[in-house]
Formats: sequence, C-alpha cells, structure tokens
Amino acid sequence: MGKWIYKTAKNAVVLVYRLMCGIFPVKKNRVVFDSSLGKSYAGNPKHIYEYLVANGYDIQWDCIWFYEHEKYDIPGMSRQVRYGRLRYLYYMATAKVWVFDTRQPEFLIRRKGTHYIQTWHGTPLKRLALDMEDVFMVGENDIDTYKEHFVRNVNTWDYLISQNPFSSTTFRRAFDFRKELLEIGYPRNDILFRENTPEAIRRYRRNLGLPLDKKIILYAPTWRDDEYSEDDRYEFRPQISFEKLQEELGDEYIMIVKYHYLIMDAVDWSPYKGFVYHFDQSRDIAELFLVSDMLVTDYSSVMFDFSILQRPMFFFAYDFYKYKNELRGFYFSYRKEMPGPISSTTEELIEDIRHYNPEEYSERYHKFMEKYNSADDGKASGHVLDLMTTLIPARRQDVYYDTE
Repeated sequence: MGKWIYKTAKNAVVLVYRLMCGIFPVKKNRVVFDSSLGKSYAGNPKHIYEYLVANGYDIQWDCIWFYEHEKYDIPGMSRQVRYGRLRYLYYMATAKVWVFDTRQPEFLIRRKGTHYIQTWHGTPLKRLALDMEDVFMVGENDIDTYKEHFVRNVNTWDYLISQNPFSSTTFRRAFDFRKELLEIGYPRNDILFRENTPEAIRRYRRNLGLPLDKKIILYAPTWRDDEYSEDDRYEFRPQISFEKLQEELGDEYIMIVKYHYLIMDAVDWSPYKGFVYHFDQSRDIAELFLVSDMLVTDYSSVMFDFSILQRPMFFFAYDFYKYKNELRGFYFSYRKEMPGPISSTTEELIEDIRHYNPEEYSERYHKFMEKYNSADDGKASGHVLDLMTTLIPARRQDVYYDTE
C-alpha cells in the first residue's frame, strides 16, 4: 500500500510539472539556484549568486533560491521557495536559467528556452558514474540502471564547470558529457583568493564563534556509500577518537567538524564542548577553510580546494583498502599523490600533526596544486556571470511554451 501511495504521488508531481511547462511561459529573466538539493546555501551556486548580487543583477533578474527545511540568510533581492513543493515546480518550469551543483530529479525536463548550468561539487578522486564497477548507494541496486539514469540526467545539462584539465577529461568520459565544458575553476574558491588575509580570517573566526587564541583543525571526511540506516539515511560512523584528540591536542588546538551533506545524523557533541565545533550543511565550507590552520580528511574533494591555501593537510584513511577495492576505487595513486601524511589510527594522526615537517611534502604539494588547481584564479564567478548575461540579454526576447 505504501509503495502504491508513493508511486501515485510521484506520478502526480510529474503530471503537474508537465502541465505547468505547457501552460506557463519561460520567464526571460528568471534564474533558479540550489545547493545540495536545497540542503544548504553554499558551494558554487552560492558564490555565483553573491557575485551576481555584488554586480546588481539581483535587481534586474528574478532570482529564486530553493531550501529544504528553513529559509537561509541570503543577501540581495532573491526569493526563497521550499524545495519539492508546488511553487518549486512552477519556478522550475518557468526559469530561464538553472544553476545547480548536483543532479536534479529525473522528471524535471529542461524546456526549450531554458539553460542549465551544472557547477558540480568537486574534483574527483573516487570513481564516478560510468567509471564505477558497482553501486552501494541508498536506493540504487543495479549498476547498469544507475548509469542509465545518470547519463539521462547529464543530457539535460548545457554547461558543466571544471576545476582543472584532469576533471575535464574525467567528466567527459565518466558522465558522457558532450556539451560545453567550462574549465574556469570553481566559483566557491574565489573567496580563498579574495579573503585570505589576517584581518578577514579574524573576522570570520569571530562571526563563527571560534576562539582566536588556538589553532584550528578542520575535519571534513566524505560519506561511505554503504553506511546507512534502516530508513535509508546516511550515517556518520567515524573511526577517529575525538576523546584522544581532545586529550592530546586540546591545549593548543580546537577542531571543526564538517561532514558530507548526505549525512543526516544528529550527533551529540556535548562531551567535547570547547574542543569540537560542529557546523551543519547550512554553513559554507569555504569560510571554514579560511579559518583553519590545517585539514584532516580522507577521500573528500575538499583536499583540492583547501590546497589553494597551501596549508598542511593530513589524510585519515582508516578504511583505505575497503574504499579503494570494494566501494569506489580511485582515479590516481592515493599513496603517491597525497601532499601530506597518511594515517590509519587516531594515534598515528596525532603524531603526524605534532611532527609535521612542511619541507617533507613541499615538492609533492607543488605538483598537486599544479595538477588540480591550475584553473582556479579567483575569477570563476565572473566568468559564469559573463555567460549568464549572454543567456539573459537585456533586450526583450520571445517566450517558449513547448518542452524538449
């Protein structure tokens, strides 16, 4: 009965969207944004939008942001609409430009006269889409079906943003992407060039409620495809000991924890009060990069963005062989290219932090940046806005009613 109700509701949503596409015209100046399917106000869409606001285009254009649960604190003249609701379907059906950083529901047909800018959300270390040999994700049971749906979704994208030549080649192949690829760097990283000053960093620390007298470790791990609950919610199951980290490093350091947007766990951080500061998906990780003295991650693409700051990185890869051989696999040699110490236990991580020697990793760090940050120059948002002004010209243009 439950499956029948779900299927009926889904069919109704699809029908309503199709009807809206047939009834309402595409609005020549309407732009819709979301990050992580409405779960956050962050990432590339946020920084594209804020650059647009800084240049006065929020007054000329009708900008809509989608949110999942609660509205965000957003600058400019945008409106916020709840993701998945009736108004969401209307604005999706009538927008001139879509700006998103992940795949959207498959029923959302991009209409003639609508342009889709897919910003994506990171340079890949782990294998993606058509390059995957198996799938363990929630709701996905068959790798061939997963790939088929992925490619069908990609076919709606008009533009795809890339951070470097390696990503461009990988996206072309793994996504079977055949349209315009913009190798311009990530808009979310512009702030790392613009705000990487002592004054700005102190300001961000104060705004985030972080102490000014301690060093900051940012812990930002990725998610595990096979770690989810009975109700299909990804879980946070870290093998790192925050208790040991606090005991050994708490006098000199505090720790920011920021896990992947797919993880929905409500973790009790009260035992580590004063040492662990947790920020949820509403907080833009670029701000956390700026205030952090070092990064601890595993296989997350945050490593490619953080390396722009040329600060120490540590790789806590406790499940390296399982992740590499069973879950995803890597595009390059993890052990040869990581520009920092690799550990598998909390004790090893603590020792790596205490005895870190930047000279030991300087050559590898330089090669890493040269390969993965070559397009990042702090100007990516401007390039996207230039594109958008060609898609939404100032002069009046025709509206479109038919779908593709």
